[in-house]
Amino acid sequence: MSLRHFIDLQDIDAITLRAMIDHAREIKSDRSAGKPRKLLADKKLAMIFEKHSTRTRVSFESGMLELGGHALNLTSSDLQIGRGESIADTARVLSRYVDAIMMRAIDHRSVIELANYATVPIINGLTDLSHPCQIMADLLTFEEHRGSIKGATVAWIGDGNNVANSWITAAEKFDFTLNIACPEDLAPAASYLESAGKHAVLFDNPQDAVKGANAVVTDTWVSMGQDTSETHKKKLRPYQVGTELMALADKDAIFMHCLPAHRGEEVTADVIDGPQSVVWDEAENRLHAQKAVLVWCMQG
Repeated sequence: MSLRHFIDLQDIDAITLRAMIDHAREIKSDRSAGKPRKLLADKKLAMIFEKHSTRTRVSFESGMLELGGHALNLTSSDLQIGRGESIADTARVLSRYVDAIMMRAIDHRSVIELANYATVPIINGLTDLSHPCQIMADLLTFEEHRGSIKGATVAWIGDGNNVANSWITAAEKFDFTLNIACPEDLAPAASYLESAGKHAVLFDNPQDAVKGANAVVTDTWVSMGQDTSETHKKKLRPYQVGTELMALADKDAIFMHCLPAHRGEEVTADVIDGPQSVVWDEAENRLHAQKAVLVWCMQG
């Protein structure tokens, strides 16, 4: 049986992704009812971090603990990768010790190389190209608040980054429309747009993209630390999500942000801290969505 890697939503069929979301909801419900599910008893997850993390680290580590397993937190400085050992050799070695590996990488190719040489499942905890775990949590959050996302309209406003790429794929897999407004030179990856077809629609301005949307989503202007210049931020200032922009969306629209947020840049405080914001539910749901991903990967 082939390994079940969770690297990009493009790699997994819609039926399987839907089953994971539904399972995440069940796992969350059981946890709320005080019925812990030790679905990964004695399983071990190695977590490799090339970048700092709050939500990814804590949600994966807590998730493994609650599922009855154990997580090992490893940074590049902890591993021989930091001293020149190849990712291929690291994959070969870690596969002898653990049941799965999650990597939060700077370069997407690092996760691909890890998967090419590992003999255990690999999970993408974030790369410069995609962030599939975040979008699984986002989908769970949307459906908790607004019901099935099928046929809905979601507006992505701001930098066409890794999170945007994964939202684009989700639109095609879950049959909803993603309206995208971003500076032309900061557009999402062309390959993702092409794959999504009619499900992803580019707009010249955020006002048109947001009109009638069921959810408005944004992210930090400084994605993965790639560009902190004032020129970069100046390009994105017209894409700030404020109350006037939110007012153009559906009256019951929710606001989403994967965090960390920078109030006064990509979003105003009155939006992210206001009644339409579901960002804290979204952050919590990283735990539940990733539990479902972990179970799918390790019980395959």
